[in-house]
Parts: sequence; C-alpha cells; structure tokens
Amino acid sequence: MSDDLERALNTVMERCLDIRSGENVLVIGDPGSRELAQALRDAAARYGADAVLAMMDERENDGTEPPPPIAAALTACDVYLAPTSRSLSHTRARKASNDLGSRGATLPGATAEMIARVMSVDFAQMKERTLAVTQLLTDADAAHITCARGSDLRLDLSGRKGMADIGEMTRPGTFGNLPAGEGFIAPLSGSGRLVASSLAPLGISPEPVILTVEDGHLTAADGPLGPEFFERLSTHGPNGTNVAELGVGTNDAAILTGNILEDEKILGTVHVAFGASMGIGGTVSVPIHLDVVVLEPTLDVGSTRVLDAGRWVL
Repeated sequence: MSDDLERALNTVMERCLDIRSGENVLVIGDPGSRELAQALRDAAARYGADAVLAMMDERENDGTEPPPPIAAALTACDVYLAPTSRSLSHTRARKASNDLGSRGATLPGATAEMIARVMSVDFAQMKERTLAVTQLLTDADAAHITCARGSDLRLDLSGRKGMADIGEMTRPGTFGNLPAGEGFIAPLSGSGRLVASSLAPLGISPEPVILTVEDGHLTAADGPLGPEFFERLSTHGPNGTNVAELGVGTNDAAILTGNILEDEKILGTVHVAFGASMGIGGTVSVPIHLDVVVLEPTLDVGSTRVLDAGRWVL
C-alpha cells in the first residue's frame, strides 16, 4: 500500500467517519471494487471496528437497488462504506439505513489512485466553498446555467433545500460521497439546453452531448453517447428522465477522468442528474440516477453569480 493511500484511508476513518472501537462497520463491494473494498474493511478493523466485507454482483445502473441481504445488512450497521462499481447513493436501501441512524459514504467507481489523490484536498477550504454554495441553493428560487458551447438551462429550486457533501459523516444519519466536494439540490423542474462533456456511466464524450430538457424531463440527447444515455434513462419511463439534481463541484484536487464520481466534484464545473431524487430531497423514486458534467459553465443562483466561465467567483 502506498503512503498516499494509507494517509487517505486514515482520513476516511478519522476525519470523514470517526470510526470508533466496537462499532459495526459494513463495507459493500463487487468484483470490480474488491481490492479497495478489502482495504477499507481492513482499515476499519485497525481502528477497532467489527468490520464486515459483503460482496455482491455489479448492479445494472447507478441507483439500482442492492440485493435484499445487502439491504438488510445496511439496516443493522453503525457505519457503511460502499465502494461499488455502480452507485448506491440514490437507492431506497441506502436512505433507509440513514433513516435508522447509520452514517456512511458511497464511493461508486472509486479507485485506490483516485482516493489517494483527491482526498489530499484542503478540507477546510473545500468545506467553506461547499457550505456557501449550499446555502445559496437553499435560499434561491432559481438557477441558470450557460456556457460557451451553448448551454442555457433554467432550473426551478422553489421549496427545495441544498445539501453539502463536505466529507464529514460523523453524526448519526449523515451520508455523503467520497471523494467529497459538492453542493447540490433536487430541482422542482427545469427547461432548456445543456451541453455536457462527461456522462455517467459512459465517460467522456469525444464531442459534447446536447441535452434537451422540457418541463422537468430530459426529452432528447444528441451527439456521441447521447442516444445511449437517453435510452438508459427513458427505459424507466417518465421518472427515469426526471431532472433530479443540480450540483456544483468544489474540490480543486479533482480532475477530468471520465469517472463521474470525480468529474462532478471538479471545482468550476456543474453537473445535472436525471432519474431518482427522493434520497436528496426530491420526490421521485426510480432505480436509476445518472449525472452529466458541464465544463467551464457560468452559473447564477438567484441573483448571485457562482461561476463565470468555469471560474469560482462566489
């Protein structure tokens, strides 16, 4: 194990989750994430936890529910870590676990290299940025995304509350991504056009994909990767194309890799997701949640400019 990875794992155990001796810690992995899952389980055990590694088959999509034995285990743990190939963040099983008082983190698609590198961020500075934009998302009724490639999307935020992913899951019921670094919200609706470069789970498009949003739903996706992205969502009916999330990246250690877990955290980017929103303050429950990332956007939240052509100005 590299020194950088060991430091990152210690940060996860201490700063992010505050693992305590005797706690029941559940680590969920699949064939593609076995090595990282094992490292996380072993790290939790070194901190005195009664740590269990549970392996499952890879899910079909981000947001697809885990099998019943994994869902049951989530209801019995104090802390969970889910470095799975597909995200469990927007599943009923994850939400039910937190509702019962567990705390935990999902790490969909994470690699040892990513964790070692992106977890080296200045956490205090990232937290300051994230809390500022999260409060703005909560206070505002609308957001507007534009970019030089042609994005022009307006989102209705009325009555919705922003959430902060700052890498601190130390209190009962708290949940976040690792690596961390975003402020996000479940919009009420939205309409317009979005030009995206990275699409989950397909990676970086050779040319930007043009997404059309009407009355809170994705209605078309043109360009490379667009049709496949749209089909993955529309297979689930109207709920699959629901505008589920607006997020703002706040982690300056993140870089563009094609892995949405890292791409959506890049400082100076925004991401929009479609599908499930119930786990983050919306009302839609569906077994899919897919993000797209817009590079070098200009973002106005209410009357306040947050990003100017990819530059943080808040």
